[in-house]
Amino acid sequence: MAAKRKNATKELTELVRSARVVLWDFDGPICGLFAVHSAEVVADDLVEWLASRGLSGLVTETERDSLDPQVLLRAVDDRHSGSDLVVELEERLTKEELRATSTARPTAFADVLIQTWRALGARMAVTTNNSPRAVRAYLEDRGLTPCFAPHIYGRTQDLHRLKPDPHCLNRALSAMGAAPAAALMIGDSLSDLEAAARAGVPFLGYARNEPKAKLLTEAGAGHVVGSLEPLLEILRG
Repeated sequence: MAAKRKNATKELTELVRSARVVLWDFDGPICGLFAVHSAEVVADDLVEWLASRGLSGLVTETERDSLDPQVLLRAVDDRHSGSDLVVELEERLTKEELRATSTARPTAFADVLIQTWRALGARMAVTTNNSPRAVRAYLEDRGLTPCFAPHIYGRTQDLHRLKPDPHCLNRALSAMGAAPAAALMIGDSLSDLEAAARAGVPFLGYARNEPKAKLLTEAGAGHVVGSLEPLLEILRG
């Protein structure tokens, strides 16, 4: 067992130190965006807005019960892609994400890890399904903009290209002139894992709790951490 742990630590060290480009998911690895202004409340508001327009039938009961605003947005886009309705719904979600940035909870060790990694020469990008406007607002407030700018790749009007589609990862790699094998994706969801696999980018899972860790591991994630501190220790080592 000790040998197995030692080997896992060695593999994680190699994964971190070999990364020349780090692609970060936003909500989770960098911060808890909806720590106070909850995603469930946002989802309920979107459902109520649809209902006020007589459009509650556009989302199924399962989609409503997900309490995930991203699920609702994609569901409506699947049925009315490119419509003014989708544009307006996406803008409403963006405004809620911007509102949430003021109370977002920084992920432990994320700020210092980003700054340390950047200081050591790695280049950073955000690859997220959240609005790039919300990402910029949060990074600016935390003084992290210089670590990422201009490489922030978030939700666009082409909602079918949200992760697990690798579009935002490929945009980042192309803009930075980086080979997929030289990059590392840090994400906390199955869509992050799948997007990284489809882009050919090594993946490191971040899980706040054991159920999320189990979900990522069972889906094939080779490395999952419950804290970013070990990564910081590797870089400082």
